[in-house]
Amino acid sequence: MKQLDLKKDSTRKLFFRYLLPSISATLVTSIYILADSIMIGKGVGPEGIAALNIVLPLFTLFFGTGLLFGVGGSVLMSIANGSNDSLLGKQYFTTSVLSVTFISIFLLIIMQLGFKPILYFLGATDVTFTLASEYGRTLVAGAPVFMFSALLQAFIRNDKDPNLSMIGVITGGVTNIILDYIFIYIFHWGMFGGAIATVIGSSITCLILIVHFFKKTNQLKLVKNGFSMKRFSKVVTSGLASFLIEISNGIVTFLFNIQLVKYIGDIGITVYSIIANSSFIVMSLANGVAQASQPILAINFGAGERKRVDEVKHLGFITTTIIGSIIVALGALFPGVITGLFVHATDEILSLAIPAIRMYILAFLFMNLNIFISGYFQAVMKPQYAMGVNLLRGLILGSAFVLILPLFIGANGIWISMPIVETISFAVALALNYKMKKVI
Repeated sequence: MKQLDLKKDSTRKLFFRYLLPSISATLVTSIYILADSIMIGKGVGPEGIAALNIVLPLFTLFFGTGLLFGVGGSVLMSIANGSNDSLLGKQYFTTSVLSVTFISIFLLIIMQLGFKPILYFLGATDVTFTLASEYGRTLVAGAPVFMFSALLQAFIRNDKDPNLSMIGVITGGVTNIILDYIFIYIFHWGMFGGAIATVIGSSITCLILIVHFFKKTNQLKLVKNGFSMKRFSKVVTSGLASFLIEISNGIVTFLFNIQLVKYIGDIGITVYSIIANSSFIVMSLANGVAQASQPILAINFGAGERKRVDEVKHLGFITTTIIGSIIVALGALFPGVITGLFVHATDEILSLAIPAIRMYILAFLFMNLNIFISGYFQAVMKPQYAMGVNLLRGLILGSAFVLILPLFIGANGIWISMPIVETISFAVALALNYKMKKVI
């Protein structure tokens, strides 16, 4: 197969060449948790899926840390390669790998020692603690695997091997689904079965991704004296927006869980877990478009090809808008069907889930666009803009609205908070994009 030339081949050809592998990889990554949710919801019951949702912020922390160094380091590597400085690119790779190694060990130790108070802090109750603990302890044990899966996907995709990234993630995801069924329905391992299936699936993904390092085209090499605090700082700054997307989702999930227990009870967390898992799918599609664009954007930005950068941005924006519009329409038309995918939908669950989904689903159109624009800002070395948008979406407006709106309009304020947050954040993202165009 002809080697891709990211600086000369047609931008449309390159974008769609990267799009399917990127979306497939990010989509299947979300299936690791989605499959657990469906299998646990059907096999363990509503309490099981509620317990799973309590533990999800830990998964977002692990995967987000991998993205922090994966996306941050690989974007800088691509820009360095675009400027014909391959040694600097390898140094960014070395810095990223060593950083994830040490951080994964640190998090593993801290969370094993303080697991019980962490779980109660995340919203576990006497009803959900035992189930959440069964899943959570295994999930924490797999933290290094989740981090390296995210790290390697980003670097291998930016090293012009998007198909291997796709194959690795799809194989791991399919394995996870099969093992979920075996462990939960045949072995009756319950929450532990779902968690161990997720860890095994991610481990297989990592093993497949390692194949890239034995290819002749591989440019990802660890170099002596490759780590430096200066490069560490640059990688963190570059990748912080991707980390904030993941960690903000974890924080918002945590706040939703706390508010839903307060205003509705455990059934509220069950319904939100359905919405949160649907949101994982939507985010994975948006991240897929952003990640398909990033290698092309970064290397052309590094080469000074501004026209090609604008062409890729335009393609990504249109693609993301179409995807978001279709999803919003499906969610508004078939909320009962979506609910039935995850749990045995009782009248009590449906009476809460259907209006909740129809309110929350409005967030997905602008959420998709915010994720894409954030990825664009990262690729063209405006990480402060990407970080600002994601801080606004998650930690600032997301936290504020989910806490404040219910005081005035009750539980509906929880469901409607995110559409308002994403709309405001999109307006800010457009303003930053306009400002950047005027400067550049």
